[in-house]
Amino acid sequence: MFEILGNLVAYQWLGLAPGSRSGDAVQFFVMDVTKIFTLLVIVVYGMGLLRALLSPERVRDYVRGKPKSLARALAILLGAVTPFCSCSSVPLFIGFVEAGIPLGVTFSFLIASPMINEVAAVVLLGVLGWKLTLLYILAGMAVAWIGGMVMEWFRPERWVEDYVWKIHMGETRMPELPRTLAERHRYALHEVREIVGRIWRWVLAGIAVGAVFHGFVPESWVAEHLSGDDWYSVPLAVLLGIPLYSNATGVIPIAEAMLAKGVALGTVLALMMSIAALSLPEMLILRKVIRWPALMRYAAVLAVAFTLVGWGFNVVS
Repeated sequence: MFEILGNLVAYQWLGLAPGSRSGDAVQFFVMDVTKIFTLLVIVVYGMGLLRALLSPERVRDYVRGKPKSLARALAILLGAVTPFCSCSSVPLFIGFVEAGIPLGVTFSFLIASPMINEVAAVVLLGVLGWKLTLLYILAGMAVAWIGGMVMEWFRPERWVEDYVWKIHMGETRMPELPRTLAERHRYALHEVREIVGRIWRWVLAGIAVGAVFHGFVPESWVAEHLSGDDWYSVPLAVLLGIPLYSNATGVIPIAEAMLAKGVALGTVLALMMSIAALSLPEMLILRKVIRWPALMRYAAVLAVAFTLVGWGFNVVS
């Protein structure tokens, strides 16, 4: 249906020639705009219903008091399935510290939560298929597990801001969640307006970049520079993702266009992970609760992990 609409707009209404650069770019843009925004609204609404049932405090209570390995596994799993945006990371971080959960486990949650984004995962499934989605999720969980362990080795407790240790439990409680079905429906609609309203520009920008890449970048250039043969293509993708103010959903159309042109799978995955978990806004939010030494180590651990994941997938693929 989405491809038919793209063909209709590009080749019939606008009269562009099939196979031309501009025609292919417009067709890709229209197809992905309708497909991604349809999936986005449906998934955000569903996640809004889930968010109305599962508070950050409940997530914290699930993890508290468990053996470290089980706590880490729960933290990663909950990070992967809970629809918390970056604005929830500060009170949630404080709540984890207050509950006595080891910071290494907390960092595993913080890595998994934005990177294995539930909205992006479903959109990724609809756009690129289950195989790439599964690879992305498994790689993200592995990075969250190992990254949390490495951060624990650095003893990050010494770099947590003093006020975090002094906050009382009552001060970190979230507002009461909706209880009735009608309240949850209204809450989910609010989530759609809030989240889609916040990210639609970046999703459109990602689709536009993907459309330009799909229509105008020659496959010969991609094969020469981004096929995965050059060792620097993966770390370059990781560095490129850091300053990009976007989210995992917005980068999916770029990944789609890059894969269609023959860009190496590992390079694409590294770029997606970097944008999702290493973006500057995420770092600035975390700076409110941890000092620069911990933050720089956190960023370095993720950058190295994403690079290794990219290299590994490029070798296997």
